[in-house]
Amino acid sequence: MNDEKWQNLIETVEDRFGSLERRTESLEESPGEKEIIIFNGPLGKIKLERTSRPLVLEKKGIVSRRIGAKARVEYIYSDTEKVQKLRVYKWDDNEKDWEEVSAEDFPV
Repeated sequence: MNDEKWQNLIETVEDRFGSLERRTESLEESPGEKEIIIFNGPLGKIKLERTSRPLVLEKKGIVSRRIGAKARVEYIYSDTEKVQKLRVYKWDDNEKDWEEVSAEDFPV
């Protein structure tokens, strides 16, 4: 999902349902960020989460042949290209946690 479509989605959600919470977080395991918007929709409390990170160009395994040495992985990221992923969660009152909603769960 590109930036323009994401902004259109946010505007639509805020116009129709209003926003309870909106924030941006840094990713812990790699460079990039996570944008989150939470709102009350027709299915209850919904969370939209868009992850944006640089494209991985190369993955190198760094190993040593010495006893007790640890292996590690080094990633080379693109400066210009990004990978974006959208996830939708629904609040489960019974479990008191977010439950991921797949595309198959929505009626066509």
